[in-house]
Amino acid sequence: MTAIESNVQLDTKGLACPMPIVRTKKIMKDLEAGHVLEIEATDKGSTADMKAWAESTGHQYLGTIEEGSVLKHYIRKSTSEEIGVVSFPNVATNAQLEQNLQSAAPSVVLDVREAAEYAFNHIPHALSVPLGDLEEWIKELNQDDIIYVICRTGSRSDMAAQKLAARGFTNVWNVVPGMSEWSGQTEGLNE
Repeated sequence: MTAIESNVQLDTKGLACPMPIVRTKKIMKDLEAGHVLEIEATDKGSTADMKAWAESTGHQYLGTIEEGSVLKHYIRKSTSEEIGVVSFPNVATNAQLEQNLQSAAPSVVLDVREAAEYAFNHIPHALSVPLGDLEEWIKELNQDDIIYVICRTGSRSDMAAQKLAARGFTNVWNVVPGMSEWSGQTEGLNE
């Protein structure tokens, strides 16, 4: 079983509806934006409840892993990224990236979402480098490569593309709208 990184864990095992949601709301209020909460539950209805609650409150439901009788739900607290402004000049659409991936043109897909987001759903062969880790990874990237930077909405990837350009990378593209609307091939725990 793949270990999913989370910032905070919440044990709601043995609790029935609505208590897992009540406890989740309380923890999410104090969770830092962008952090991932892992909720352990035994209530089978909690999967639909967690997904619906996350979507209704603007948080990102990443997915659920079943380990025996325990359901592990993963929710990422919403950030200002969800409504961010894209300002990097080189923008590629999801369709343009998908077309490039189907051609023989060599390129790198750099996924700057958090590790838990990547684990549940990502483009095959994409390199996972969370935005907060980019500075230490820059030296591992080739400045001559075509680099498509992707996140959930295009905002974190915009910041990453700007960082790469500032470090001398000249063929960098911010993919918009990103994984929130990706319809191409994916792999991960949600498959």
